[in-house]
Amino acid sequence: MITPQGGPEPDREKHPAGEVAGLTAQGEWLLAEAGAAESGRKAQTVVEVPGLSVTLVALAEGRGLAEHRAPGAATLLCLSGRVTLSTVDRSWELREHDLLAIPAERHRLTAGTDALVLLTVRLD
Repeated sequence: MITPQGGPEPDREKHPAGEVAGLTAQGEWLLAEAGAAESGRKAQTVVEVPGLSVTLVALAEGRGLAEHRAPGAATLLCLSGRVTLSTVDRSWELREHDLLAIPAERHRLTAGTDALVLLTVRLD
C-alpha cells in the first residue's frame, strides 16, 4: 500500500518481544491518516505481549477520544504536538516527551495540535 506522501506504508504488524518497533515512519503515516479520517484519529497497536499493550495514537488538532475508562493501569506519552487529558475534576496538558500515569477514573483526550501519543496499558 502507498502512504498519502506517496511512499510505502510502514510496517503495521504488532512487534513481539525482542523485536524493535520503529515509531517514526509509523507515526508519520498515522498522522497523515488521522488528518484524512472523518474521526480525526488513527491508532495502531505496535507491541502486544502477555499482560501489556502499546498503541501509537495519532490525533488531528481539535479531535480526540470521548470519555472512557482505561481497561487497566495505563500511561500516556506525548511524542509530538500537544494533548489534554481531562477528568471531571482535573486536566493535564501534555507536550512532547511528557508522560502521565492515567487516572483510574473516567477521562477524555483532546488534541490541542496535531499530536502523536504512545498509550501503554497493562492487561489484567
